[in-house]
Amino acid sequence: MIKLHTDYVKKFIDQDINLYQDKVTQIHQGMLNKQTLGSDFLGWLNYDFNLQEINRIKKLHQKYANIDVLVVVGIGGSYLGAKAGIEFCQKPFNKEGIEIIFAGFNLSSSYHHALLTYLQNKDFCINVISKSGTTTEPAIAFRLLKKLAQEKYGDQAHERIFATTDQTKGALLSLANDNNYEKFVIPDNIGGRYSVFTAVGLLPFVFAGLDIDLMISGVKQAIKDFSEPIIAKNLAYQYALYRYCLYKKGYKIEMLVNYEPSLSFYAEWFKQLFAESEGKNNQALFVASANFSTDLHSIGQYIQEGPRFLFETVIQVAHTKSLLIPKESSDLDGLNYIANKDLAYVNNQALHGALKAHTDGLVPNIIIQIDQLDSYNFGYLSYFFMRSCALSAYLLEVNPFDQPGVEAYKTNMFKLLGKK
Repeated sequence: MIKLHTDYVKKFIDQDINLYQDKVTQIHQGMLNKQTLGSDFLGWLNYDFNLQEINRIKKLHQKYANIDVLVVVGIGGSYLGAKAGIEFCQKPFNKEGIEIIFAGFNLSSSYHHALLTYLQNKDFCINVISKSGTTTEPAIAFRLLKKLAQEKYGDQAHERIFATTDQTKGALLSLANDNNYEKFVIPDNIGGRYSVFTAVGLLPFVFAGLDIDLMISGVKQAIKDFSEPIIAKNLAYQYALYRYCLYKKGYKIEMLVNYEPSLSFYAEWFKQLFAESEGKNNQALFVASANFSTDLHSIGQYIQEGPRFLFETVIQVAHTKSLLIPKESSDLDGLNYIANKDLAYVNNQALHGALKAHTDGLVPNIIIQIDQLDSYNFGYLSYFFMRSCALSAYLLEVNPFDQPGVEAYKTNMFKLLGKK
């Protein structure tokens, strides 16, 4: 469950979001009836969790439970959700179990050289994720990693390569069939940035030791909670509408703010979800992120006194680990006034202090409160954002599920590389 606090945003907009009820109902019914833009990619609305495939993933993990590393190869939605979920749910500095390393999300020779060197003395498997198998960054990384696996494991190398790809077509599927790789499916009706609760994310989650059954429970509860078009009963739609109203009022940047380092990469998943879904036809919010209280000592100055064209969406975690601040006899740092207080309490006061300062400085704030950092809340919160994002894009009258602008850089790169 989540709570949406909007007291610090309402005064910045001059309309009641319930006035959009007819429009929201129209969009909602359009999605259910598959009569909206991109309706072929609405499979995530009611995830069809393939229990047979999930059981195969769990058995695969049991078979390779003693390996050192799983290398997940992918870019965009093929890696962001998995990495975000692992950092969201795992304890910081976790060294137990299988290490999950990501590759193929950049073209850095230094990164991949260091990775290959690191893997020389590690027992590893590879999970390559691609709908087509021809996306440049992961395809190059997979070539490099496949070569290393073949050198290290010989005729058994193919047993350690798992392909998550299209069910019926594509270069990666052909390669997987030719080499007898273990295969998992990216559903045709779910696009990359909405795919985290398919095998795309679930396989890395299982190998990372996350409780995917609990995660799926969170998703299913969110599906149920956000199934009604009535704005007053749907927090996901309320969030989308407050964003939309702020955008219409001239706020052009949304900053996703956290006070827990475990949420830092979650913001990267959030940014792809919203930017790639909404950013079309020369419109939409620019989504950015900040890690507080760290960034309060850097870009906090800009937020407080810079141009008034941004707002903040703050993820607040209600329950975190307890840690009391010790008392010192000398009190040279002057902190004895908070001695024996919980560090979580101090962090929460930093949140409320920044909230008051920024809103007093005319920066709107939306607060999304989750209970704790675990698999259930990851599933629930992520579906909340997906549902919000779809409505946001449709309010802008754009297709949430395509990304035509991504091809421009590829065309130029291929030309420069001499591809025919």
